[in-house]
Amino acid sequence: MGDAVRGAEGKVVRIGGASGALNDSAIAVPALLTVPGLDYLAFDYLGEGAMGIFRRMKQADPASGFLPDFVDIHVGPYLAELKARGIRVVANAGGMNPEGLAELIRKRGREQGLDLRVATVTGDDVEALVPALRAEGLRDMYNGMPLPEGGIGLHAYLGAFPIARALAAGADMVITGRVVDSALILGPLIHEFGWGAEDYDLLAAGTVAGHLLECGAQATGGTFTDWQDVPDWANIGFPVGECHADGSVVMTKPEGTGGLVSVGTIAEQLLYEVGDPQAYIVPDVVCDFTGVTVEQVGPNRVRVAGAKGYPPTGSLKLCGTYDDGWRSVALIPVSGMDAAAKARRTADALLERTGRMLRERNWGEWRMTHSEVIGTETAWGPRAQALGPREVLLKIVVDHDNPAACMLFGREQTTAIMNMAVGTSIAPIIAAPRAFPLTGMVFGLIGRDRVKARVWLDGTELDFDDPVRAGFDPAKIVRPAAPALPETSGPLVEVPLVRLAWARSGDKGRLFNVGVIAREARFLPWIRASLTQAAVTDWYRHLFDDPAHARLEIFDVPGCHAINILAHDAQGGGINVSPRLDAAAKSMAQHLLEMPVRVPQAMIERG
Repeated sequence: MGDAVRGAEGKVVRIGGASGALNDSAIAVPALLTVPGLDYLAFDYLGEGAMGIFRRMKQADPASGFLPDFVDIHVGPYLAELKARGIRVVANAGGMNPEGLAELIRKRGREQGLDLRVATVTGDDVEALVPALRAEGLRDMYNGMPLPEGGIGLHAYLGAFPIARALAAGADMVITGRVVDSALILGPLIHEFGWGAEDYDLLAAGTVAGHLLECGAQATGGTFTDWQDVPDWANIGFPVGECHADGSVVMTKPEGTGGLVSVGTIAEQLLYEVGDPQAYIVPDVVCDFTGVTVEQVGPNRVRVAGAKGYPPTGSLKLCGTYDDGWRSVALIPVSGMDAAAKARRTADALLERTGRMLRERNWGEWRMTHSEVIGTETAWGPRAQALGPREVLLKIVVDHDNPAACMLFGREQTTAIMNMAVGTSIAPIIAAPRAFPLTGMVFGLIGRDRVKARVWLDGTELDFDDPVRAGFDPAKIVRPAAPALPETSGPLVEVPLVRLAWARSGDKGRLFNVGVIAREARFLPWIRASLTQAAVTDWYRHLFDDPAHARLEIFDVPGCHAINILAHDAQGGGINVSPRLDAAAKSMAQHLLEMPVRVPQAMIERG
């Protein structure tokens, strides 16, 4: 630990997680501004799907490439207070045009008589390298496919040190493009505490704090397993991290707000969208989450500590977005007796009819079709209950390379109300476009020496030499042993996992993860014994893209008494293109929480 870090002992940096996505709630900022001593607001705007949206916006208007909502809704009304109180803002809301958004912020500031110093971090846009990378044979890091032909918006994930440089130069706000989400919080901590590029454990701890804050109210009771215990969703408080120089953080929320900060809510967020918890790779460090502890230290106050860090890898992750054809979606309400059967026949008839119409026009077949009757537990596969609902919603999805084909389907699906099942109605979706473009995604790796982060303050470039140096050695990772079952006598009984654990799931492109956290440490060995790789694979088998070759991994996370499950090629192509009702894999934990776990009967009798 360097002199700067030792000098920061006792200092607390308060950071508010003000947004988990570009469409997050407008209630976040005014509530966070009630927090005494707040130092920073961090806004995460760039889920991978958002990059495709921003790319289309910039193609239509080169001056665009970002959402003005960031100014109009999230920070614009509060600029004077932010400036007066010295609360600094870090946001990746710049999308594909950080300087364009920065200038809009400066303009709004001038209109209010404020002199706002706004920095930008650029260099993530590496689209110019696409021809060279294609020639070099770059392949998708998940499915091994080559880069698609045509234009690709390609961005590298940058780290936290450029953000720290901008703050050191006096920026009131730092606007970035594609940086790794947790860097929005790690950057301020590097600046405030003087952490260096080789302080790996501290950088990993700051990444943990960032990971907990980056998704907004998901850390304060949003999407929590025990949703009944979370008060006042309408006024849910967004998270505040009280960050310390030793890397520990106390997670809390503004006084008087709804929501809940507990071991369960924080542990769920800790494992949310995590792959290998011992190799959580960000540009500045490789993090090991397995020793992280989560401790309730007061009402709505949870202390998190214990992250371990390794030197970073020699590569940066790439995310590419490209045009991938067209889609039309039908949502058709069907009511009355035999509603589900009528809906299924409607789907068959519409696909048969429109397929014939395509052939008559020599447009070829549908590239993909998908139908499901919402309300009949289609996603539960072999475990679906035998239901006889009298109202269902039929969803049909078709993809084609020709937008005219999707427009044709969009028109024809509306005719079901007149010439198909009795009880058929029409949904408001009729007002939506009958065809819309699809955004494909590709992920890869690029040598970090081919990407140069650049830092600007009010349009002037600052000197910046990234201090991060590669050195990760996977052989340094020592896997923890799975917890051993204690000796027991007496009978075993089956209980659903939800009685023993919290769980949260989320998509990561073509795969999803499920973090499972034991409600009590003594439950973990029994959970681990029942949730074997084979058993969980079979539980999810019908959801894999290729059920016969399903691939699933399970990692032990002993620090918070948890396991992390990673299901590969199980997302129907990923959130941007999956036709499923749950394209974001938010329900995968709900599926798993019904899985039976064998435990001693005496344990249940003791509560």
